Amino acid sequence: MENLKTGYVREPYLTQTKRYCQFLKLKLGGDKVEQYKYWHNSQNIWKEIPQGIRKAGILDMEIYLIGGMEVMIVETPLDFNWDEAFGKLATYERQAEWEDFMLQFQDVEKGGASDEKWQLMERIFSLEDCLRQK
Repeated sequence: MENLKTGYVREPYLTQTKRYCQFLKLKLGGDKVEQYKYWHNSQNIWKEIPQGIRKAGILDMEIYLIGGMEVMIVETPLDFNWDEAFGKLATYERQAEWEDFMLQFQDVEKGGASDEKWQLMERIFSLEDCLRQK
């Protein structure tokens, strides 16, 4: 296992971006979490999935996991429209099939597109905003 305290190197964008955070619970038991991690590894994910995400206008997407709880961070251009982009994403090649496949791992009430399962989170703290106020 990697040392989480070393952090993850990020390449800065040359322009301002918007960030969204979402939350989802995974089903626990057996090796469901390990299988979920396996399918999200860059070597195992279906190639159409990241291609569709980028085609929808998303610059970057990361998923962080602890236990059965995961947080997704989505970086987009400033003119990004959430509903429009995820509406398009749901129609792209293999996206609906992927969402159905992921249901076996996700602790959600019903199936559907990604934006119907993941819950957008409210930001309650920003260091940059705090320091700008002083």
